[in-house]
Amino acid sequence: MNNLFVYCEVEDGVVADVSLELLTKGRNLANELKCQLEAVVIGSSLDQIEDQISPFGADVIYLFDDPRLAPYTTAPHASILIKLFQQEQPQIVLLGATPIGRDLGPRVSSALHSGLTADCTSLEIGDHEDKKANKVYKDLLYQIRPAFGGNIIAWIINPDCRPQMATVREGVMRKQAIDAKYKAIVHRPIIADYVSETDFAVQIIERHLEKRKLNIKGASIVVSGGYGVGSKENFKLLYDLADVLGAEVGASRAAVDAGYVDHERQIGQTGITVRPKLYIACGISGQVQHRAGMEESAQVIAINTDPEAPINALADYVITGDLAEVIPKMIRYYKENTK
Repeated sequence: MNNLFVYCEVEDGVVADVSLELLTKGRNLANELKCQLEAVVIGSSLDQIEDQISPFGADVIYLFDDPRLAPYTTAPHASILIKLFQQEQPQIVLLGATPIGRDLGPRVSSALHSGLTADCTSLEIGDHEDKKANKVYKDLLYQIRPAFGGNIIAWIINPDCRPQMATVREGVMRKQAIDAKYKAIVHRPIIADYVSETDFAVQIIERHLEKRKLNIKGASIVVSGGYGVGSKENFKLLYDLADVLGAEVGASRAAVDAGYVDHERQIGQTGITVRPKLYIACGISGQVQHRAGMEESAQVIAINTDPEAPINALADYVITGDLAEVIPKMIRYYKENTK
């Protein structure tokens, strides 16, 4: 009762990275709340899943294992979560902001008459005082995310309705196992108690998955460009620098919207979250929305003609100048120093 639940996505017997990241954050939040961390897995052939989840500190794992539950379809997964949460009464539920999480979360929260905050960049526990009602709420989930186009950071709370629900995109939270020997209590509920035959009315006849062509999230160096790069042609400078450094090329939303690069390279609140050893921001102003996707980079170099650009406050090194002059010099000196 009143524990913290994480919905874990599974593909081909492997728990999704975003789910493991949420378990890591969930363990910290559960410790603060002095409650249990519980994981929910719905799918087929889940025999090895316990060993993947337990090291991340889950106290309880619910395995709903049935051949009809994989691949994902909306109705049975939603029915299981709704009935499980009605039964267990969690205080917090976390899901990945993936296509599955974005489909599932709103359906579950609507059925439970609960709130749901999408695309959170941070989660914290804290109190809230409603001065008008003269009431203090203890240990609420602060659901933190950029709002109004990234111009502000919103701290969202749900004082009265339970569970407090939030989705978080992949890469926003750190993934870290706490103990390889940690063992969870595993429950294998009877599927028929949670779903009806009509929930399986929709069946997937054929399914095609295409793997990502890029691995920006896993790159140790990212060269990223913004609207200040000026054009699609000018982005060639960034590709040249990336080739020399063995880096991947990313972009801000403004650069993507301007058509300079494809959306798959977008970094920020509505794109990819990265944590490289080195992030080179070229012609990027550094609005909140973009910083949410790269602010945990180990080192940041900002190249910009504007000495007052917000990205400069985040950068470890600031180069004020024209990209057309700065980047060729960086390439030349790097090659000279690595001969």
